[in-house]
Amino acid sequence: MTLTQLEYVIAVDTFGSFAEAAKRCDVTQPTLSMQIKKIEEELGVTIFDRSKKPVITTDVGQTIIAKAREGLRELNCIPELIKEKSQAHLGELRLGVIPTLCPYLLPRFSLNFAKHYPDVTLVVEELLSSQILEKLEKDMLDVGIMVTPLDMPGFVIDPLFYEIFVVYMSSHHPLTKKCSVALQDLDQQDMWLLKEGHCFRSQAITMCTEQSSMSDRPPLRFESGSLETLKRMVESQCGYTLLPELALYDLRKLQRRHVRHFKSPEPIREVSLVTHRNILKQKLITALKTEILASVPKKMRKPDRGELVRWV
Repeated sequence: MTLTQLEYVIAVDTFGSFAEAAKRCDVTQPTLSMQIKKIEEELGVTIFDRSKKPVITTDVGQTIIAKAREGLRELNCIPELIKEKSQAHLGELRLGVIPTLCPYLLPRFSLNFAKHYPDVTLVVEELLSSQILEKLEKDMLDVGIMVTPLDMPGFVIDPLFYEIFVVYMSSHHPLTKKCSVALQDLDQQDMWLLKEGHCFRSQAITMCTEQSSMSDRPPLRFESGSLETLKRMVESQCGYTLLPELALYDLRKLQRRHVRHFKSPEPIREVSLVTHRNILKQKLITALKTEILASVPKKMRKPDRGELVRWV
């Protein structure tokens, strides 16, 4: 059994396809298939169920792959440890950011990060929380920026800042008469929501009551993956949505009339750096954390500024 063979096995498990795995490993599919077959014959087990599309890893295969990932992760630590010992910040940092943070947070720190660390390539993907965790576990990302706390073992959580929620409502909505909004004022039937899979959606639903709606919202069922789209729906029609604090800094003057804050204690969400338990590239991740904290208002770093809303 060779390291190359283990890399092939991990690639098939990651991408669910022999063809895609061969492409990512830069070999022909027959070569990759032959090497995996050799491992299966050597061990006397079937690692992949080839009758399924995408390919499914067998139970024993999952055990083998978990050990293979662990071994290769340790091996990959060697060049990273050498970089850690040097004074320079070098290499590639793969970052995943959830959609309700990415458009508001990334522009704040990305240019300064590139300026201060010119020898680091920052590769950013906008992903759902579940996708970030999956890619961290499979070593397809180095670090994620997402909402915590997480009730999942195997991940390291490093809180960054705490964002309040605000209500963004139609200009003729009854709640505009209020200077501030209480949680019991919110009605899920009157709210524009992100689609399934977004932690922001789960938090919004948690905060809402299930009382009968008295609004004049049209009988349109629409769920989006973008807060910016929901803002436009509110502005052009009726109802309301929730926004995170960083989104407020991008609002034009006329848009601010749509905003209402919650009564104290305001609901907040915790935003953290998330890594897998075997952390690589710690030096680069620390540099990333420094730039992010320098880019957000100091008041957002206080954990006691509101009531934490969980999403899991």
